Amino acid sequence: MELTGKAVSQGIVLGKVLRYTPFVPQLNTAPLSPDDVPGALSAYETALARTRDELDTLEARVAKDDPDKAKIMAAHRDILEDPAMDEEIRQLISEELISPDAAAAQVYDTYAAVLEKSRNAMMRERASDLKDVKGRFLRCWAGVPERSLSSLPGPSIIVADDLYPSDTVSLDRENVLGIVTQVGGATSHTAIIARSYEIPAVLGVPGAMDALRDGQEIVLDAVEGKLLTDPTPAEVSAYTSKADRFAQQRAETRQFLDAEPTTRDGSRLEVRLNVAAAADAELAGAGYADGCGLFRTEFLYLNGDHLPNEEEQYQAYTKVLKAFDDKPVILRTMDIGGDKQLPLLELEKESNPFLGIRGLRLSLARMELFRTQLRAALRASVHGRLQIMFPMVGGLEDIRKAKAVLAQEGAALEEMGIPWDRDIQVGVMIEVPSIALIADLVVDEVDFASVGTNDLTQYLCAADRMNQAVKSYYQEYHPAVFRALGYLAKAFSAAGKSVSVCGELGGDPLAIPVLAGLGIHKLSMGLASIPGAKRVIRNLDMAEAKALAAQVQTMKTDEEIRACLTDFSQRHETDRRN
Repeated sequence: MELTGKAVSQGIVLGKVLRYTPFVPQLNTAPLSPDDVPGALSAYETALARTRDELDTLEARVAKDDPDKAKIMAAHRDILEDPAMDEEIRQLISEELISPDAAAAQVYDTYAAVLEKSRNAMMRERASDLKDVKGRFLRCWAGVPERSLSSLPGPSIIVADDLYPSDTVSLDRENVLGIVTQVGGATSHTAIIARSYEIPAVLGVPGAMDALRDGQEIVLDAVEGKLLTDPTPAEVSAYTSKADRFAQQRAETRQFLDAEPTTRDGSRLEVRLNVAAAADAELAGAGYADGCGLFRTEFLYLNGDHLPNEEEQYQAYTKVLKAFDDKPVILRTMDIGGDKQLPLLELEKESNPFLGIRGLRLSLARMELFRTQLRAALRASVHGRLQIMFPMVGGLEDIRKAKAVLAQEGAALEEMGIPWDRDIQVGVMIEVPSIALIADLVVDEVDFASVGTNDLTQYLCAADRMNQAVKSYYQEYHPAVFRALGYLAKAFSAAGKSVSVCGELGGDPLAIPVLAGLGIHKLSMGLASIPGAKRVIRNLDMAEAKALAAQVQTMKTDEEIRACLTDFSQRHETDRRN
């Protein structure tokens, strides 16, 4: 059987399926009878013991390599054994005749709600610990074993309906051979992480969870976007040869990793690195880039069982700044919302989260979180060349509010005698059409801008990039996208300020010549895309790039532009080989 989807991170692998479904508790809301109480209390004890055993095992396993995580497990065990909560749960079971799972959920939620209202930051963080323990207890109550993508039993091709950022950021990279999801596209968070880790991925495969079974052998062709189940020996041989050829081509391209991104006629472009979780593997690419064009700080909030406090953020930001030494680092304030939901914040459910409270809107609505992040960033600024960028900006009012908060936090640090870099540049991420159309006004408010083409495209096309039903309407090469980019480049160039592209278009080998021709000479991308981008740039002539950009600006459809860029790429690749 052959299944098809969209290849979003290239590669070819053969392996066994591991279907991943995150646990979602289903509480028993039916009342107990008085005769049920003894059995319910006994079942509660059993679930407590299972949960305690899990925590003990986890603590012992990580104690040597990760003492801090071991302390968290110990703290969670203390919560589980808290006598006050335990007594209340037992009372709800015995006196209110509430099922043990519903009783535990009620007590944990009540305590968490109280802690969340505390003025003490440490107490508020304990609320997320309570939710974590609640989730573990309810899973143990249901008898469901823990399954996490951070620790897999062996090499596997992960198959899921979708993966959350908290799933992908902690992937067991040694054992994840490939990724298949039923939803998602080239600009989803799963695709971005897969590309950055060079994990072959095919997304948007309808019915994959039902069609595939755990342990089943499949071929994942993430070049053509195909899955082949139960391959014959002949098919295995053919795909093994194809995988070898692909690996050879990738090795050839990797030779450009440390090359200078200079065109044939001597124009120097900047190739910067997108950073997500500030992991050592990511930061190893700092030496091959001209800086960090996008530090996705929201992954600090997504990867953990509590919201990062000021000190934790300061340490993470300092680590990134030191890794890039004297090169610029653009720190994007937390871009939570849209496809990056944060369970720890318990955001209100929205019918269309991409048009809701996300990015800077959320930061301004949760001012304490915003101020904490800005303080940590300002403190870290003394360790490198920090630049701060605000996402999801809709108008000048947003920019002015954010800058005012930043100024207040800087003044507060100064009063306390805490040093910070007074020359920090402030910019915006352009992804909302309203801000793109007033670029000539925006340049007076900021020092720089970076275009998030993933979201700008979905808003220009009015097509949710996560919605499979409208995937044909989400057009990366839509004429409106390139017209908007041309206008932005012209407006910022006239003001003597820079505009870069940090969305997926920035690392797209087909798009790079057009971007260069439009006057966008700063591109930011995942580490895996850097060699290919440099290869394209070194084979590029700026006169040809400008001519190509002018031609693209006159074209009428995504299909026309895609064909034009493909032809341009193929001709230049042929010329290079000759």
